[in-house]
Amino acid sequence: MSAEKNEFAAAGCQIPASLFARPDRLLFACGRRDERLHSAVFREAVPDIEIHKEQGFAMKTKNEKLLQWVAETAALCKPDAIQWCDGSQAEYDALFKQMVAAGAATPLAKRPNSHLFRSHPSDVARVEDRTYIASRTQAEAGPTNNWIDPVELKKTMSGLYDGCMRGRTLYVIPFSMGPVGSPIAKIGVEITDSPYVVVNMHVMTRVGDKVLETLGENGEFIPCLHSVGAPLAPGQKDVAWPCAPIEKKYIAHFPEENLIWSYGSGYGGNALLGKKCLALRIASTMARREGWMAEHMLILRLTNPEGRRFHVAAAFPSACGKTNLAMLQPSIPGWKCECIGDDIAWMKIRADGRLYAINPEAGFFGVAPGTSFKSNPMAMETIRSNTIFTNCVLTDDGDVWWEDMNVECKHGLDWKGQDWTPDMKDAAGKPVKGAHPNARFTAPARQCPVICPDWEDPNGVPIDIFVFGGRRSKLVPLVSQAFDWDHGVYMGATAASETTAAALDVKSAIRRDPMAMLPFCGYHVGDYWQHWFDMGDKLGAKAPKIFYVNWFRKSPEGKWLWPGFRENARVLKWMCERVEGKVDAVQTPVGFIPKPGDLDVGGMQIDAADMAELMRIDVEGWKSEVPEIEAYLGKAGDRLPARMRAQLAGLKKRLGL
Repeated sequence: MSAEKNEFAAAGCQIPASLFARPDRLLFACGRRDERLHSAVFREAVPDIEIHKEQGFAMKTKNEKLLQWVAETAALCKPDAIQWCDGSQAEYDALFKQMVAAGAATPLAKRPNSHLFRSHPSDVARVEDRTYIASRTQAEAGPTNNWIDPVELKKTMSGLYDGCMRGRTLYVIPFSMGPVGSPIAKIGVEITDSPYVVVNMHVMTRVGDKVLETLGENGEFIPCLHSVGAPLAPGQKDVAWPCAPIEKKYIAHFPEENLIWSYGSGYGGNALLGKKCLALRIASTMARREGWMAEHMLILRLTNPEGRRFHVAAAFPSACGKTNLAMLQPSIPGWKCECIGDDIAWMKIRADGRLYAINPEAGFFGVAPGTSFKSNPMAMETIRSNTIFTNCVLTDDGDVWWEDMNVECKHGLDWKGQDWTPDMKDAAGKPVKGAHPNARFTAPARQCPVICPDWEDPNGVPIDIFVFGGRRSKLVPLVSQAFDWDHGVYMGATAASETTAAALDVKSAIRRDPMAMLPFCGYHVGDYWQHWFDMGDKLGAKAPKIFYVNWFRKSPEGKWLWPGFRENARVLKWMCERVEGKVDAVQTPVGFIPKPGDLDVGGMQIDAADMAELMRIDVEGWKSEVPEIEAYLGKAGDRLPARMRAQLAGLKKRLGL
């Protein structure tokens, strides 16, 4: 093992000697004795293994790098058992049987093969102040990321990992982000001690033997190490949601190594490491190096009455209607919308010069509160069965409930497991919510009634339109189109939205959220913007058109001006007509907006004055926003692209500043 020690030392990885120690006893769950070991390194690291033949699991890889990593991790974390996940239904069912018996999961009588979990109150959302981009230099991480020296962080976390899986099973989850074998897909392997993570990864990614076959003996994978950080002493009873105290939670990314370490949290975004950690933070750095794009975007197909298809990729912060838009059911006769993905897009330029996108995920990890048959009927249909719910109300008849579901719930157990009624008030007289504002559902994408037939096309779909947006109650019009690619990059870079419950520790009311990637860009934001400019140069005339939307504008009296939901298709229709050159537009200081009468509102009951207010450009209001935008862009320092400076100068000129 000395060569391996030297390799780790050369990489600056300071780890305890216990990483290479022989564990006293490990159970390796596999199927046949002749398959149990393929690696001399593995034999040296974990020599004393008892075979659990009845479990039927087998290690089916000869990838030495993977076997070595698993062995080293087992030696460090010291689990009671190791289980290689095969992605089967039998495995999924067995894990749920285990979690139900332990009191961690509650079966739902009203929803077949569906379960409810309740997290610890400290473990309900992304913890952005405990999330780190541990690049080799702080300058590379940039001003929008938390940075710790990677050597020091590995030293700290290795100390936490030492023995952290005692009393638990170490699960090895081989998974593919994207259709297995796609030229855009990437393979990851997550090691975790959480069966909750395993079943969620079953839904959110492609897990199992096919992934290992594709990986082969010499294939590259992204290692993702996770622990809930709650070792069990002999005889100690487990809790329903094990996790570490907030000060011991770490979600760490090492971009130069394509490496993810997470400790102490069981919550989705912190623990399902294929999602934000790999698919955005690490993938964004890989995309920059390799010349593609990893973006926080939904993907949908819109087909007009003539049969022409348009593919739209759209970026919104959490809880700003992204999943609703991804599963849109147009209110306009003759138009059809199909969902390809609701959260993440990986995009590469193909031989024809166009940008093609895949959804790297296999499921939906959606915000439950606010989801209803009014806001998103397709999501409601999707989650009728085979769904994992977290932090919702458990109703008396064995169903789940949440605020703004538009269904009555007279009594239930709230997300903390306590009796709840809708008339309850806290000490300040405010209503007590039954579901946590960031309550979630995890559901297979294949169950969506409007899933696109090509959603798993390994080559992806060609993107025609980019959409940026956020939640702003004033100033920003319903829709505007960028003057050109560079202006569109500026639009995305300066996108702003009211904050959401998905981020636990964000206190400000409004934050700039560049391309909805503020919590997810794995490197310096100035370099990220430059990468967008560079991609535009490569795409040239074949670049997607860029638009900005704001469904959330209010009147001075606080009334919603736009009905949203299905009616948002009318805005997308105008975008498609702009791409086709069918309609003209009005030039304003902030972009092109629809000419009066060009936005199809036929059959809607919307006041002409409200439409005018939705499109009104408040020049003085925009002028007052410029200093804040200037200061925000200035945070990029000397890495702010010159082309971004030029865009800001252009805006000031158009506003008369």
